Amino acid sequence: MLKTQLLHPQVLSALGKAGHNSRVLIADANFPHWTKRGPNAEVVFLNFSPGLIDAVEILKVLTTAIPVESAVLMDTNKSGPHAMATDPPIWTEFRRVLSEAGCTADLKKLSPTEFYAAAGSPDVALIIASGEERIYANLLLTIGVVLPR
Repeated sequence: MLKTQLLHPQVLSALGKAGHNSRVLIADANFPHWTKRGPNAEVVFLNFSPGLIDAVEILKVLTTAIPVESAVLMDTNKSGPHAMATDPPIWTEFRRVLSEAGCTADLKKLSPTEFYAAAGSPDVALIIASGEERIYANLLLTIGVVLPR
C-alpha cells in the first residue's frame, strides 16, 4: 500500500514517465479525450459516471504528486449557444487549489482552437478524462521542477 493520496497505478505510471515541462490535461466530460490526444499522451478514464469524478477533486490529488509550474484553461466562447458573459465558477476553484498547492502562476486562457492544439501536442504525457459536467472545466497543467532538499 502506498502512503500517498495518489494511488491510481496508470496515473502514477504516466507521471513517472513525465518530467519538467511535460503536460497533464484534466478534461471535462465533453472533451474529445481520445481524438484530440497527442502522440505521447496516455488517456486515463476516471469518468465513472456523470459528475464522478470531478475535475477539482482530480486537481487536488494531482497537486500532491507533482509541482505545477503553469496552467492553461480553454477560454469560453464569446458567441453561440455555450457563450458565457463571465468566467465559469470552476475557474475560481482551480485557482484556489493551485494557490494552496503553491502554484503562483496565473491561469492563462487559450481559445478553444488553440487549446485543442496544445492538448494534442507531443508534450502532453497524460490526459485524465473526468466526469466533470460543468462546461469549460478543461485544465492543462505544466509540470514544474522538484528542487533538491
